[in-house]
Amino acid sequence: MLLLTPTNEQQALRVEGMSGRYDPWLIVLACALASLGVVMVASSSIAVAEGQHIGAFYYLKRHLVFLAIGLTAALVAARIELSWLERHAPLLLLLAALLLALVFVPMIGVRINGARRWIRIGPLGFQSVEAVKVLLVVYMASYLVRHRDNLQTQLLGVLKPLGIAALFAGLLLAQPDFGSATLLMAVVMGMVWLGGARLRDLALLACAALPLVAWIAFGQDYRVKRLTSFLDPWADPFKDGFQLTQALIAIGRGEWFGVGLGGSVQKLFYLPEAHTDFILAVLAEELGFAGIVLVLTLFAALVGRGFVIGMRAIEQNRHFAAFCAFGVSLMVGLQALVSIGVNLGVLPTKGLTLPLISSGGSSVIMTCAAIGLLVRVSYEVSRADNAMMALVEQRQAVGVRA
Repeated sequence: MLLLTPTNEQQALRVEGMSGRYDPWLIVLACALASLGVVMVASSSIAVAEGQHIGAFYYLKRHLVFLAIGLTAALVAARIELSWLERHAPLLLLLAALLLALVFVPMIGVRINGARRWIRIGPLGFQSVEAVKVLLVVYMASYLVRHRDNLQTQLLGVLKPLGIAALFAGLLLAQPDFGSATLLMAVVMGMVWLGGARLRDLALLACAALPLVAWIAFGQDYRVKRLTSFLDPWADPFKDGFQLTQALIAIGRGEWFGVGLGGSVQKLFYLPEAHTDFILAVLAEELGFAGIVLVLTLFAALVGRGFVIGMRAIEQNRHFAAFCAFGVSLMVGLQALVSIGVNLGVLPTKGLTLPLISSGGSSVIMTCAAIGLLVRVSYEVSRADNAMMALVEQRQAVGVRA
């Protein structure tokens, strides 16, 4: 196989009229998940909206608006050259830190349900961590390219990126947002491992951090309740275990093929957050086990396709593109895994939405932007393939004329 080196890649990309192709599988899978999300948001939110006297389709209309904004963000991300992102990665890291710091600024940061996770400027509100996830993936991809040798041979090379992620996790814990902090650390650790870090270095750092993680996890009563109530939610079904017991009732009612679209009973003021964190439980009640399998299949295919594109970028020596693909795939895949696990009662309750399916604003927009970045990687990988093929054909034509 002919690999692209920096020199012959630059020669190849000078071929006149050269372009690539956006991966159609990524687009189809993302659109399928978003379409399923629209249907389920409509089904799960009508009763909630009517109960709040804001119009039956308020949350559906809101979701569609955010999807439209997210589509715009995806189109913008898909048009940005990865070389530009790589050059400006340190500035993007500073922007991520600024966004997290703004939640603590009076008159800008907003406290909702006891947590300062939102920034609001005039009528516009935004959850900072959703943008931070994408920005940190881009920075880490840049870091792994610049420090690949140290990462693969030195403990300090592994400690630095994990230390940066830990600082961001600390800011998230101060909000507090334990779920997002855990997800962020998991994504970065996965990227570092894929970047070539030695398992013994990762294991050593994980063991060293274990007492701190345990102290954070069990240092607050509400965290202890969340971490233990899922083990036996029926022990306190009307308080700490209420959300999970209602979700399990919904899933149980769905059986194999569900009670029919729109037929959920649990969404009628029994299941809290039916259109956001626990939308999968409503989906399971209405579409049954078959619906859960469909969701798992779509996410597995999307994440798998992202890793395939990343591996192809590695073959082309386009490591920044590869790490961006790996980071986005890990971010979407792990968040989906946690959200599904929470709904099924195999993980503690966390405030994480199901990507592209749950109702939301910041989450929907930035997930779309992340998918746009992944689509951009597929375009540049395809463009490099086409350019190399054109370069080979040119050389063969010169050889024939000679």
